[in-house]
Amino acid sequence: MDILDGLNSKQKAAAVHTDGPLLIVAGAGAGKTKTLAHRMVHIIKEGTAPQNLLAITFTNKAAKEMRERVEALLDASGIVRGPEKYFEKPFVSTFHSLGVHILRENGKHINISKHFTILSQSETLSATKEAIKQSELDPKQFEPRKIHNIISKQKNELVTLADFSGNAGENYFHKIVAEVWEKYDKMLTDRKALDFDDLIQKTVQLLQDKEDIRKIYQNRWKYIHIDEYQDTNKAQYKLTHLLVDDHKNICVVGDTDQNIFSWRGANIQNMLNFERDYPDATTILLEQNYRSTQTILNVANQIIKKNKVRVDKNLFTKNKEGERIVLFDAFDEGDEARFVAHESKTLIENGVEPKNIAVLYRANFQSRVLEEALLNQNIPYQVLGVKFFDRKEVKDVLSYIQAALNPDSLYDIKRVINVPTRGIGKVTLARIFAKKEDELTPKMRERVNEFRAILSDIQKKSKTTKTSDLIKFVLKRSGIEEMLQNSTDEDQERLENLRELASLATKYDILPLQEGIEKLLSDAALATDQDSLEKNQNAVKLMTVHAAKGLEFPYVFITGLEQDLFPHHKFGEVLSKEAGEEERRLFYVAITRAEKKLYLTLTSMRTIFGSKQTNTPSEFLADIDEKYIEPAREEGVDVNPSPSGKVVYFDI
Repeated sequence: MDILDGLNSKQKAAAVHTDGPLLIVAGAGAGKTKTLAHRMVHIIKEGTAPQNLLAITFTNKAAKEMRERVEALLDASGIVRGPEKYFEKPFVSTFHSLGVHILRENGKHINISKHFTILSQSETLSATKEAIKQSELDPKQFEPRKIHNIISKQKNELVTLADFSGNAGENYFHKIVAEVWEKYDKMLTDRKALDFDDLIQKTVQLLQDKEDIRKIYQNRWKYIHIDEYQDTNKAQYKLTHLLVDDHKNICVVGDTDQNIFSWRGANIQNMLNFERDYPDATTILLEQNYRSTQTILNVANQIIKKNKVRVDKNLFTKNKEGERIVLFDAFDEGDEARFVAHESKTLIENGVEPKNIAVLYRANFQSRVLEEALLNQNIPYQVLGVKFFDRKEVKDVLSYIQAALNPDSLYDIKRVINVPTRGIGKVTLARIFAKKEDELTPKMRERVNEFRAILSDIQKKSKTTKTSDLIKFVLKRSGIEEMLQNSTDEDQERLENLRELASLATKYDILPLQEGIEKLLSDAALATDQDSLEKNQNAVKLMTVHAAKGLEFPYVFITGLEQDLFPHHKFGEVLSKEAGEEERRLFYVAITRAEKKLYLTLTSMRTIFGSKQTNTPSEFLADIDEKYIEPAREEGVDVNPSPSGKVVYFDI
């Protein structure tokens, strides 16, 4: 098998350019994952050991797809065979998973426990709230989310607490943040816990401070690939540079037109400055799209060309011209939702599977009325974001294991000490956390000791038992299985979810003992909204445009195309030039999710925060040539031209 078979000329050029810095500017649907996978296997075929390659992505879904493609190519080519095959392959992960891997291996050099706990978003906010109270402040006056967002931004910019405190000056609020930050960090240190931002920031600290550790990874990963480079923040950018040795064998892939995460620190300049950072870099443009019709691409090209901060390119395809874009101007959000449901039902009746339809919106509040309309039409739907690992019973079992491995993880202890009920109240918990167990009554001390005995048994079992069997052991030893048996239908469903967890855990059984369970705990903590689609329910998908990044569907509805909603900005604020360009990129991302047919909808009136607002069409609609637009029509219904002259509306 020729590894380069099936690549177009530009993809092939990228695949064979193995040594030195390479920038691949890949338009939406241009086959970047395929190109990277073939490039990595080509490097292996040329004589580099598979484990000397590293590929970093932004989502678990993208990492999984990349890993599967590379492994399939390796199998098909016969390059890697034998019982050691699992360990002889490239390291493919997200940035955060990479940080976890490095810190579990060598975090001890900066006093990080091998069994550190990764805080969830809710646990992070809870810890911030606790730190605010420790600072003798009122969480109602100083909102935990706002304060933590500032701390998170500083960590992602690699600003230390000392630097932030030193620059606070006379700024009262910054002094408050610094005080809370100090208590928050101490709390995490005492509990051997890290938040999401620490996973990158601490890894950077480790590699910066410990040259010998840095050399280990530079020597291990001789070829480094970074996906979605336009979305890297400062900490991720720095981590990348620390891993690239003198050989500078770095390949980055990205698209400036899909930079939509500046609000969480993504810096488009990282990609625009790549050729400055690496003067010997080669740049290759991938412009041939394999996903969408030419009509959809023509609209996308028209929309994005108005942006100034971008690498210029023009998407094209050898796919058919395709149908025109359907544009529907509704009276209000109810009318809009009924149209989406009606069109979805028609598509389904004509043989389209529900899972091939996606409904996108700019803001989460838009989903409610859309869900109601789909329910009324008996159309199955799935809202992106209901994660398997977020289910209470799943988190309980994993917390038992995490508490057994890390006895200082008070978050996990607090979660499960009364699951099943043991009669241990808040006062007892407070004394446990304050290390004042000698003040407990003998009966209460006995209950606490019984709980500790369970954790001890789980900890011992983790050293001798593979991951899936450990899950089964925890179900029984904790009492959760007995609690859920012979109970309500809801409890039976929870028990089925836990059995599914044991089944899922079998894929970690191939790893060495304890390493498998640590990987499961890390994967669970780092699960994203897109992971809720793994089971691929045959249902219409509802999600924000941000959540749709990296996904594709044959039929796509983009709703709420009204000025101030999409492009979106806060009431009373003027949209900056930078924010305006990002909103345009977001619309471009939404358009390029569609493969066969695209629907655009807007309303003349929408209820927001209880008040009805009269809307004007989004400025983006004026940028679309009318020849690509098909006004929405319904047989037997009067169609009236809208004020814009370009769209129509009707009642269903």
